[in-house]
Amino acid sequence: MAGMLPNKPVDRRSALVTFGAAGLGLLAMQWSPVHATDFRADTLSKLLPQLNDKSRDHLLRLLKAPAFSGHIPASDIAFLADNERKTVDALMVNLLPLARTYSRPPISNYLVGAIARGVSGNLYLGANIEIPGHCLGFSVHGEQFALSNAYMHSEQGISSIAVTAAPCGHCRQFINEMAPAGDTQVLIAGNAPVRLDALLPFAFGPKDLGFKDGALPVREVSLARLKGNPDELTLAALAAARQSYAPYSKAHSGIAIGTQSGHIHRGAYIENVAFNPSLSPLQTALAALIVAGENYAAISKVALVEMEGAAISQKSVTEAALSAIAPAASLHITTTTLAV
Repeated sequence: MAGMLPNKPVDRRSALVTFGAAGLGLLAMQWSPVHATDFRADTLSKLLPQLNDKSRDHLLRLLKAPAFSGHIPASDIAFLADNERKTVDALMVNLLPLARTYSRPPISNYLVGAIARGVSGNLYLGANIEIPGHCLGFSVHGEQFALSNAYMHSEQGISSIAVTAAPCGHCRQFINEMAPAGDTQVLIAGNAPVRLDALLPFAFGPKDLGFKDGALPVREVSLARLKGNPDELTLAALAAARQSYAPYSKAHSGIAIGTQSGHIHRGAYIENVAFNPSLSPLQTALAALIVAGENYAAISKVALVEMEGAAISQKSVTEAALSAIAPAASLHITTTTLAV
């Protein structure tokens, strides 16, 4: 099959030089974000001119499916790659403009798209998110969005990630938490695939704090059942908390967002050994909401479940972010403990 990515491996020095130049490529790709509900055949023909009509029609059916949640199954990827006569790596790079349509950057207006490939062969879309009026630390980077998407779909591991620009140090650290072996392939148009450990040598990872494994595969945490009669949204938040990854603080937490359409979008807390790249459960849930085709205006209520007496709490950051994007939404907080 013909592909658009060179196969010759590169060393770290070459990787840094070529990826540094690749970061400028994003500035040349200008288009406004498109909400999922706006996808039409003519939209995809403009976004994805490298793909043929049959491939775009197939993608459109996936995108318009009511249950679409930002992941493209391996069987559909195999069909598209065969139909396009391209490698999966090349296809991932071709699909980056689609991923970028989920970008929500009101501060920088800088659109980033990312696509993670799981060991299952599934692809997971991602894009950057910024919260207006709040510190830049509230932002979700495109790579984090794609990887949290994979995480919430219980992907077992990550084999590669395609990005519209070279991953920043923050994102390299986050990728490393998902795949501490350093063998994740990083893909950018016009450049050879590069292993993460070429971009992040001498990485500080989970092993430095005495942990054998990273965030994937997801390992369910045994949290106690909630007292009383919790509603559906709170139970969804509990399920997300049980899916959370918090080896460093032990502060497991999860959020469920309820929308006016009746949908529920879950987000688990995903911690990072370097602390700052950690994703709050609200950030993870917002990524799920956006990639499912909904927007902030649809948020009607939010449930947060977190550990009683934990070293950290998600309450203040959740309240602050919601005040900016969904001030009318109600927030219900419930605490839990480890199951006995």
